Amino acid sequence: MKVLVIGYVWPEPASSAAGGRMLGFLRLFQRWGWTVDFSTPAAESPYAFDLESIGVNRHRIELNHSSFDGFVKNLRPDLVLFDRFMMEEQFGWRVAEQCPGSLRLLDTVDLHFLRQARHGALKENREVAKNDFRSDFALREIASILRSDMSLIISEFEMELLLGEFKIDPALLRYVPLLADALSQESQQAWPGFAARNDFLFIGNFLHEPNWDAVLFLKNTLWPLLRKCAPGASLRVYGAYPSAKVTQLHRPSEGFLVEGRAEDARKVMSKARVCLAPLRFGAGVKGKLVEAMECGTPSVTTDIGAEGLTGGLPWNGAIANTPDEFVSAAAALYADETKWREAQDRGIAIINSRNARGLFEPDLKRDLEARLAGLPTHRENNFLGMLLQHHTLHSARYMSRWMEEKNRGVKN
Repeated sequence: MKVLVIGYVWPEPASSAAGGRMLGFLRLFQRWGWTVDFSTPAAESPYAFDLESIGVNRHRIELNHSSFDGFVKNLRPDLVLFDRFMMEEQFGWRVAEQCPGSLRLLDTVDLHFLRQARHGALKENREVAKNDFRSDFALREIASILRSDMSLIISEFEMELLLGEFKIDPALLRYVPLLADALSQESQQAWPGFAARNDFLFIGNFLHEPNWDAVLFLKNTLWPLLRKCAPGASLRVYGAYPSAKVTQLHRPSEGFLVEGRAEDARKVMSKARVCLAPLRFGAGVKGKLVEAMECGTPSVTTDIGAEGLTGGLPWNGAIANTPDEFVSAAAALYADETKWREAQDRGIAIINSRNARGLFEPDLKRDLEARLAGLPTHRENNFLGMLLQHHTLHSARYMSRWMEEKNRGVKN
């Protein structure tokens, strides 16, 4: 099998959960014995993972440029993985035209339209309404899912939304959570204990709007209350790409410490006693909370933060949706070693029963190989996808050619 990945950005596993998920897929394909090529139109990043060090071929591609046609036709991949729907929009029609026998696989990462709908509702201080799911953003993302041969969905909540609200054919969707190594007794024994840990922690990429909103909520509302309940403790805020507005929140006198990018996220997570994630909007699965469980760090979050992770199991700490509940739960976890250890055990149960690689990877391989073998029949059964692909191919082809000519004229 030959796999081509079309990435939204160069993978940065140390910067975001999305980067970690992408690197995980690349390594998984290699473990299966598949050849992997990674391409993206994104600019180079100093924090990108060195793909060549693990034997992944890397390619820089251009948006709205016919050079991609020759590139993908010569490569002749068996499977093309689009990293988020925007890449399927840009390159899906070209893949369909040049390599009609290739399996087109979409990793949604999270449902972007869901995050957008929740953000809009939060700004207007209201609940999300059905009409919020009829936005241009939603129409684009759903169309991309329908055009693809299979979409990887990271959250069971999002699976239910797509199946129930949008009536997506289940044959087009595959649930693949944020995968992690099972937590062995040996790995658990290596965790620092309660007494060896200090302070609260928040960690998240600051290019992601829900993280910035959560930090502001912590700074202005939650931390002033929590510090009174946990005197002597500090809140350490880590995250990639902190802007000036983020670093200006640094207040050592208030115990609010903006630390910036963490060189080793697991190291700082393992030193913290409690992870805080007061997320008020968002989508998908929160990598920081999976990582907290992997490091034996209990957490306090909201319903949105815990969404898609528990499957009905007790949370790795507490879920709280009001400031008073959040502060009370965080202070109790920080001070009570018995509660803290019970929360740690619940995190182990979630990882080992819901996110362990061995629960999903073998079935995913079988599904992808079976889908590729039965691709003509699968596409015949997806008439709506065929219809959208037909119209997209023609409209995108002429728009892209117009953009290419325009860009050529600008360069000349």
